[in-house]
Amino acid sequence: MKSCSLLVSTYNRPDALGLCLKTVLQQSILPAEIVIADDGSTEETANLIKGFQKDFPVPLRHAWHPDEGFRAAAIRNKGVALCTQDYIVQIDGDIIIHPKFIEDHLEMREPGYFIVGSRVMLSPGQTARLIKQGFVDFRKLSREKFSLNSFRNRFLRNLLATLYKTKGKHKFYAKGANFAFYKQDILQINGYNEAYIGWGSEDRDIAIRLMNAGVRKLSIKMGAVCYHLYHKKNDRNHELRNEDLMHKAIGNKLIWAENGLNKYL
Repeated sequence: MKSCSLLVSTYNRPDALGLCLKTVLQQSILPAEIVIADDGSTEETANLIKGFQKDFPVPLRHAWHPDEGFRAAAIRNKGVALCTQDYIVQIDGDIIIHPKFIEDHLEMREPGYFIVGSRVMLSPGQTARLIKQGFVDFRKLSREKFSLNSFRNRFLRNLLATLYKTKGKHKFYAKGANFAFYKQDILQINGYNEAYIGWGSEDRDIAIRLMNAGVRKLSIKMGAVCYHLYHKKNDRNHELRNEDLMHKAIGNKLIWAENGLNKYL
């Protein structure tokens, strides 16, 4: 089975990122490399990454830019530019991934498609406990926090791939915390649109432009299970502006991001 690059975005959450990387080490199939897309974290995050780099079994790279506010689109573009594999699985640094997470994504990969997944939301108490103990027992966690998003079944996963949130009002649903695509498809649309500044809609925008370019969407439900460590909601002052950009991408059938990935290549 071919491997992938794992793109992990983070910002000033080294405790969560450390736990995320530990769950990468539990994978049944390791990614070929990991690229940390760091949206301006302090030296504490850089030191954490350096510590993991010493004996991590695959290359672990660190893309960073100065902290100038929430610029997830820009740092993800820089991360994509560093990825050497033809397929990229993308998560956030406050996501912990089931041991079959990468395997599920690789089984589902198919030329001409990108993949959107789900996540299980953890409470503040569950998050604090996991970070304190420093490891994740996924069997125990799945019993403690059962939801449809924590259930893994290959038959249902394949059955729902073209049915779940691929049509109607959910057609453009996407979450950057569990996302996968071919690098050549992202290059075709010039990556993330860096006009998106602040929280919201940059992940849906990239799904919209991929679909406008003829790349079809698959949902990965009952597979690629992951859990989102709790944090307070991000500042949403730019949400309405970003939604307006997203609706323009839909209405104008946009494909190419004018302010995008090509400047890092």
